[in-house]
Parts: sequence; structure tokens; C-alpha cells
Amino acid sequence: MHKRTVLLKTLMDRLFKNGAKEMTGRARGIRLRETIERMLREEKETLIVLDFSGTGSVDFSWADEVVAKMVSRMWSNEYGEKFLVLKGLSPSQTENIGVALERKKLAVLTVAPTGWQIVGHLNNYLIQTLNRVMKKKRLTLRELSEVEGIEMNTSGTRLLNLYKKRLVIRLEGASDFHKPISQRGRQYIYQSLLS
Repeated sequence: MHKRTVLLKTLMDRLFKNGAKEMTGRARGIRLRETIERMLREEKETLIVLDFSGTGSVDFSWADEVVAKMVSRMWSNEYGEKFLVLKGLSPSQTENIGVALERKKLAVLTVAPTGWQIVGHLNNYLIQTLNRVMKKKRLTLRELSEVEGIEMNTSGTRLLNLYKKRLVIRLEGASDFHKPISQRGRQYIYQSLLS
């Protein structure tokens, strides 16, 4: 997977010449989002990491206009198979982005020195499944079914929902290269965005 880290501070300095570090208002949000969306549509990177290091406060309007709108469009497949991770968020930035995402029942993966977390709204059973994928790095529906003691179609639905929400990557292939792939259909491996 090709990854690109976007330093929001640098991007904002380029777009807005006033030197403000705050990420506030819809107008500023629209301009920044449109720039990031061009990257998502035009570049080969499949994972965009938005790095908030060195930025100021985030208000609800900005969070809704930039993060919630991009996550919503990602979930509806407007950018193709692209993924988004947020990095370097302060607690107050996390809180305001979380409110914007929760109101639309959206979620995004964030990373910090202390580890990863989900910001926004995600059902408990999907959080549990995501924890399994993140812990193992790679997981098949059969492996999830066995470890959780659930039906294959249930584990498949959970993993597929995480993929559709762009919280895991889906690869075609075998999880154990010593075992033959079933001839009955495709086998997918669901992989952590942080692998």
C-alpha cells in the first residue's frame, strides 16, 4: 500500500498566508478539504495520513466540513479504494472531530504515540472485530469465526463492514501460504491500516 503523510500545518501555511494555526470555519475548511480531495483522486497513494502536529484548535464547523465530509465520501466510495488516518491530534482536536463524526454516525482511525483509537461512532461488535485485526495485523473470516466462535457469514459481514468503513484493508489471497486456497470462491485477508 502506498502511503502519504500530509502535514496540515505546512499545507495550511501554503493555502492561508495569515499564519494562523487554528482550523476554524467552513470557508477555510472547504479550501483545505478540496486540496486534500485532489490528492485522494489524483495520486497513487491509497492511504492518506493527515498529521495535525503543530496545528491549533479545531472547531466543529471545520471538523464537519473537512473530516466528516471526507470520511462520508470515503465510505460511499467517491475516491475509490482510499483510506484515511489521523495523526498527532490533541485531546481537544480529538473531541471536536469526534463530535462531528458521531453526529453523522461516522468513524475514523487515529494514531498517537500511545497507540491507535477510533474517533466517532462505531458499533461495539465492530470495535471488537477491529481490535482483533489490529492485534493480529492480518485476519481472514475463517480465523475470526474460529476465535470468536461465530458463524462464517457473521465474521465475513463484520470484516466487510470494517472494510467498507475504510478501517481495514482487504487483500485477495491466502493467509497461510502452506495451505491451498479454497476453490469455492475468493478468500480475502483483512489487514490493519497500520501494518
